[in-house]
Amino acid sequence: MLETEKKLSVVMPAYNEGEHIYENLHIVSEILSGFIKDYEIVAVNDGSTDNTRAEIFRCAKSDAHIRLVSYKKNRGKGNAIKCGVEKTSGDYIAFLDSDLDLPAEQLKEYVIALIQDKADVVIASKMHKDSKIEYPVVRKVISFGYYCMLRVLFHLKVKDTQTGLKVFKAEALKSIIPLIKTQGFAYDIEILVALNCRGYRIMEMPVELVFRRGKGMGRIGIKDIITVFRDTLIIFYRGRIQKVY
Repeated sequence: MLETEKKLSVVMPAYNEGEHIYENLHIVSEILSGFIKDYEIVAVNDGSTDNTRAEIFRCAKSDAHIRLVSYKKNRGKGNAIKCGVEKTSGDYIAFLDSDLDLPAEQLKEYVIALIQDKADVVIASKMHKDSKIEYPVVRKVISFGYYCMLRVLFHLKVKDTQTGLKVFKAEALKSIIPLIKTQGFAYDIEILVALNCRGYRIMEMPVELVFRRGKGMGRIGIKDIITVFRDTLIIFYRGRIQKVY
């Protein structure tokens, strides 16, 4: 058990995860209860067309640590994350994908690193030398290409911005979350660019990842990739030209 009286909020965005979300939320809650006294899970139903909302609601009734945030129209992962963050009450805020491709057990080490290394943000990096990943080759190639693009545009000193496991000090994240406009998958880079512009310290950690959505791109299609690159250029314009962050 961590020696801290501070609260951890875990934001879990979910879109059409009805088959597994009930079980996964209970798994995460059990893991959190094993290392931190005060915590909450903010599960965000991003306009799912299946029974995701009902399953989160059912889970919340059986576990007071779980909270439901929901809206009817699918607006993208970035919007779900932003809505979830706005509803959190913790001193630390974590992002965790609801499919649990990224095992929730890793959260403990990330929170410890945030506290002990006095970082403002700790993010998972698939490119860390100690990471253990089972990941389709096509996604590795795209991830590396995107990393190169981000280095050129933003000069960020991180190798992987897109892995869905991150832990923040709440005061850092909430200081920039009103500025975040990206609703899709590029939300990560906008958050990190905004934090970097304000001088917050970002630390990378190794990650264990098991890709559960087949051998190809999973739910991410060509249209999504094009949108990510478009949104990244918009973030560049907002950050470097308009000086929004």
